[in-house]
Amino acid sequence: MHRSSRSFRLARAAARGVTLIEVLIVVAILSLIAAGVTVAVLPKFRQAQIDTASTNVREIRGAVVRWRANRGGDECPTISQLVQDKEIDSASKTTDPWDSPYKIECAEDETYVSSPGPDKKEGTKDDIIIPEKGNR
Repeated sequence: MHRSSRSFRLARAAARGVTLIEVLIVVAILSLIAAGVTVAVLPKFRQAQIDTASTNVREIRGAVVRWRANRGGDECPTISQLVQDKEIDSASKTTDPWDSPYKIECAEDETYVSSPGPDKKEGTKDDIIIPEKGNR
């Protein structure tokens, strides 16, 4: 009889399933893992956005320089003109990683391309401008 009551208890324990406490412990562990991943990945994601914007600004600037060299004169193109004239691939993203439009400024001897940066406000210290402007 000792053997049958033991097997009965084991069968009953297996049929019982998981308790609410066990589920809460698993959820807490998963939350801790998710928080750790977020803390580790979020700064790298922000830096990747800045790096992407910098690369795009350089590429757009190169396209503007080519566009102006081919046409001569002092005219400054827009992003849509660069796409239309195939200086920029039509599949390229024409806004920065924060969905702000890139800004093109042409001077006689220099071309500036900028993004307002993560704060989406022009004239702040997080702006991405190529080439960097001196005193404005």
